[in-house]
Amino acid sequence: MRLSKIKRGTKYEKRYSVTMGELTTQVTYIKRYILGLPVRTLHKYRETYYGKVKDCKDCKITA
Repeated sequence: MRLSKIKRGTKYEKRYSVTMGELTTQVTYIKRYILGLPVRTLHKYRETYYGKVKDCKDCKITA
């Protein structure tokens, strides 16, 4: 039995950037799981309309 596992999951989120305004985009999370419980988010990124991959630190999450 494996104790740790790394999974990738995608969900829609509302983001805000200064140049484009508010947009709804797919955000991909790479998380580490130990014994089936999420422990840490290793990386999160999103893909633009043009196919370019960007880090989520470029956009601010709206409240």
